[in-house]
Parts: sequence; C-alpha cells; structure tokens
Amino acid sequence: MKLHADRFDVQTISGYGPGWIAIDKEEFTHSLIVGSRGERIPWECRRFEDLTAAHFARLADLNAEVVIFGSGEKNRFPPPAWLAPLMQKRIGLESMSTAAACRTYNILAGEGRNVVAALLLEE
Repeated sequence: MKLHADRFDVQTISGYGPGWIAIDKEEFTHSLIVGSRGERIPWECRRFEDLTAAHFARLADLNAEVVIFGSGEKNRFPPPAWLAPLMQKRIGLESMSTAAACRTYNILAGEGRNVVAALLLEE
C-alpha cells in the first residue's frame, strides 16, 4: 500500500550521512534548521555540548507546530528548562538521532504539517 506521494510540494531532505545533509539535493555540512515553510537556517552548534537555551528559544520563534530535534548520532535530550519557550507557545519537541529526524521531517512535511527540524551535525 502506498502511503506517501511520489513528489512533495515542500522542501525535503533528499539524503544524509556522517557530516552532511542534502536538502532538495543541495548538500550542507553544518548544523541546520529546516522547515516545511522553506526555512534553511544555519544552526550555530558543532556538538551537543555546545547547545544552550538560546538555541531552543530560536526554534520557538519559528512558530512551528512541532520541532524535530536531531541530536547527532545518538538520541540525547536537552535539559527541560531549555524547552520553556517552546512550551509557552505550545510547540511540541521530539528528540531523536539526526538520521531519524531527517526521515521523520520528510513524513510530517509531506503530510502538510508545519514542522521544523533542528539537525545537529557533529564534527
């Protein structure tokens, strides 16, 4: 049974691997915020340990329905206090590995959801 369209009307993650992500076949080698409304924003962090509350406050400013946080090669969770700006706006955050976040973003964006993926590419 086919559940997804062959072609999306939103930008999609067309590939990923260690140290890179491709958005509609354009390759990026730095952490990135990608949104179903066309956002492609550099995310200034090189390691999970570099993240701060300000990184998540920036995500809240995008007013998405849900944020998919790709935390690198393994699933890690930000401190709950950092999520306050998202919770105040009733924006959900799901944390998973960056590879899983890429796949999940494509599914939600393809469904027409207002989704943002914050993708950590560790060096």
